[in-house]
Amino acid sequence: MNGAQYLIKFFENKGVEYIFGYPGGKVIFLYDVLGKSTLKHVLARHEQGAVHAADGYARVTGKPGVCFATSGPGATNLVTGIANAYLDSVPLIAITGQVGLADIGRDSFQEADIMGITMPITKHSYMVKDIELLPAVLEEAWNVATTGRPGPVLVDIPSDIFSGTVDFSATTHNITTRKGPRKNGLEEQISKVLEAIKMAKKPLLMLGGGIIASRAWEQLEEFVKYTGMPVVTTLMGKGAIPDKNTNVLGMVGMHGIPAANLALNSCDLLLAIGVRFSDRVTGKPENFLFDTTIVHVDIDPAELCKNVNTEIPVVCDAGRFLTAIMTGFKKEKQTFQLDEWLSQINEFEKKYPLLYDKEKTLKPQYVIEETARIAGEKAVVVTDVGQHQMFVAQFFPLGGIRNFVTSGGLGTMGFGLPAAIGAAFGRPKENILLFSGDGSIQMNIQELATIAQNNLPIKIFVLNNSCLGMVRQWQELFFKEHYAQTIFTYNPDFIRLAEAYGITALRISEPEEAKGIIVQALNTEGPVLIECIVDQSENVFPIIPPGGGPHEMLGRWQGETHISRIG
Repeated sequence: MNGAQYLIKFFENKGVEYIFGYPGGKVIFLYDVLGKSTLKHVLARHEQGAVHAADGYARVTGKPGVCFATSGPGATNLVTGIANAYLDSVPLIAITGQVGLADIGRDSFQEADIMGITMPITKHSYMVKDIELLPAVLEEAWNVATTGRPGPVLVDIPSDIFSGTVDFSATTHNITTRKGPRKNGLEEQISKVLEAIKMAKKPLLMLGGGIIASRAWEQLEEFVKYTGMPVVTTLMGKGAIPDKNTNVLGMVGMHGIPAANLALNSCDLLLAIGVRFSDRVTGKPENFLFDTTIVHVDIDPAELCKNVNTEIPVVCDAGRFLTAIMTGFKKEKQTFQLDEWLSQINEFEKKYPLLYDKEKTLKPQYVIEETARIAGEKAVVVTDVGQHQMFVAQFFPLGGIRNFVTSGGLGTMGFGLPAAIGAAFGRPKENILLFSGDGSIQMNIQELATIAQNNLPIKIFVLNNSCLGMVRQWQELFFKEHYAQTIFTYNPDFIRLAEAYGITALRISEPEEAKGIIVQALNTEGPVLIECIVDQSENVFPIIPPGGGPHEMLGRWQGETHISRIG
């Protein structure tokens, strides 16, 4: 058996369904074998499209996404997508071709040190220099990507490893076994956590992407029902619990829901599970909740006490932690009296509701709200990056599992369209809704060809405000309205562009058109692009200015027509 045959057989045995990729000279032998296998290949139109599609597939299924690319520029075109998966802890395996063993280090045609390039943005990177080590490398790569805190792994394979043959049944599989950390583990910290919760008068549960990665939905549901504790989420934690659950206040952070941010600022105990306390949530770390006891639970010890001071750090999987906590509650027959705390939060919600001006112009929030109302909370929602991303996080209530796909840590414009492709392959029987902007959509717009070729039923909402909305907003608020290179004076005709790819295209220009066109789009088989001509001046509120605390929000509050600050 040659190396390419072994690799393909490896993925078949692991239950991989799809390979997202783009062929080239140094993987031509691999693609020859792939074309004769049971694996289904999705041909992207750019390697970045392939890696983002693999990422989207992984997010909606929980299975590792797999992508192939050739050497040199093919491999380097994966870099942004790998970094995106790394910051959002997405299990991903990238296989790249490399020049032959004898040509490595000679600046050969299409040679790049992709292993060195990707070391800082992967859980681990490998180069296979001995065909007999291929089985062990692939098995270890799979384990690294899928165990502990998930993440991307890259395996760089010289072309002659693909074509070389060996009796793999005679090779030795020496797989490195990595022991998990024990310091500040669950057993050492559980009693402290239980005591801290018992003493708290205003506890708050904050959920991040780790709760989704651990598949801890049932344990979470039981915990929230038992305690009645209010819940906030990070951007990556959205969808971990249905948004319409009465305990859920919404997203916290720079553009978080006002009541959620105020509850975060007012709690006396923060139980943070699977979060990394990014700057979009904390502002200046030294000013973040300095009077609050913080319990931080994460499977990755590197995240504990990294960005904020944590009184009780716990190295543990989210599901295992919640199970242990519930066991402790039931053993001690602990009850929770949170009426005063919940009443305070209710006042926050009444005084500072999430508002926008419903004028005659078409607002992006209105399009999102109408789409959510018509499509339902079980739709799989994908976003690109920018204002529309925050509007979706604020105004689209989710009720399904793994139903929100967005670029959180890296904030990658151009992520949405190919990620929606991966989501469509991963969840073929469900509605896939993509919200993008006229800036983001153009960064990987070539993937419309992939969507059309596979007749994927993705409904693409392009919220066209003819500008880079989020940067324009910052220029308005913090740079004296100096709109440097953020206003698009020329855009393509998105309707004709979609039609050129053979995709049905519709346009919404006025609010009264929205309902009918959204219904038409959702009832149309196959892909549809809906261009929404929205108000260019609309901003995302609330916004916490740089360095501000959770309570220091700018926004338009009830009964006010001007922008004012809380805190």
